[in-house]
Amino acid sequence: MSMPQARPSPTLTASEDADLGAALSARVAEAAARGEPLRLVGGGSKDALAQALSGARLDLSGHRGILDYAPSELVMTARAGTPLAQIEAALARSGQRLAFEPPIMSPASTLGGVVAAGLSGARRPFAGGVRDAVLGVKILDGRGRILRFGGTVFKNVAGFDAFRLMAGAYGCLGVLLEVSLRVAPAPQTTLHLAFEEAWPRAKARLEALLRRPVPVTGAVHDGAGLLLRLEGPDHGVRALAAELGGVVDNSEIWEALRQRRYGPHQAARLWRVLIPRRADTAELEGLAEAPLLRDWAGAEIWLASEASADRVRDAARRIGGHAALHRGARAGEAVFPPLAPAVLALHQRLKRALDPAGVLNPGRLYQEL
Repeated sequence: MSMPQARPSPTLTASEDADLGAALSARVAEAAARGEPLRLVGGGSKDALAQALSGARLDLSGHRGILDYAPSELVMTARAGTPLAQIEAALARSGQRLAFEPPIMSPASTLGGVVAAGLSGARRPFAGGVRDAVLGVKILDGRGRILRFGGTVFKNVAGFDAFRLMAGAYGCLGVLLEVSLRVAPAPQTTLHLAFEEAWPRAKARLEALLRRPVPVTGAVHDGAGLLLRLEGPDHGVRALAAELGGVVDNSEIWEALRQRRYGPHQAARLWRVLIPRRADTAELEGLAEAPLLRDWAGAEIWLASEASADRVRDAARRIGGHAALHRGARAGEAVFPPLAPAVLALHQRLKRALDPAGVLNPGRLYQEL
């Protein structure tokens, strides 16, 4: 006897704002009953990140729209399929922004994709990451049940911190339906400075600078020089710029950094390495095909390298960091560093609790999940 055909994912045209929660819930419940894996897709801009997607497509892009925005409260709630461009345009009209500066890899990038990937831009060490901005979420678990965690205020114990687990989970723990975010005022003044100096000198400059309460919101070294972004009240920004000197630069480089198209970002095989900011990077430099791109004041390294995963990860581990493949994984190669057995067991318990049939993005983070 033939199996009944699974219903297609609910979709809408890109111009519509609508609630597809009920239809998505029914589709997930059906998949769980059938044991049918689902691959969660929003704007598709991050499909190449993490392990390869597999399973029947669950299109989330039609589930979109800003539900609530209170500029005076610095809080916004929107459906997960809402384009990031729409979110940022609404914030800009009120003189506000997302403090964690989410990378924009495509005009189709969605709020849900930004949260699910857990990626933050150059402001991360100065303003916090995406996980710090999320106040609450509404999700579908692996049974198709609608669950709410958190709320719309910072001190909220509803669901404890379960909502933060969705940031960086790549959809393995639940289908994001709605996200409530803390937003921030846009700065009065922004200046970009450039200094032609090698990393050792730039590193010393940064160490002295970051001991002070200064309006720095970006610190990047591209192999040729140090790039600083100053943001805040006009007087403070201009006073620090006059003190530091350097060349006043434009914002084009910062936009290229945000869009992941600067320097080694173009490499066919690209590593993202997170390390202690003061770590010695000589071994990583020895593996590099191009100058290291150091973001987050030196804590985030973009490494273009054809070296094996073992060599890169061992080098990162020896200096207290870890490395993930951003692009160019070879056949059978894991994108993320292996988890310690106890940590993997905890991940598996969370997966079983929220997705007992294992239908949501199976293997997207690790094969064991």
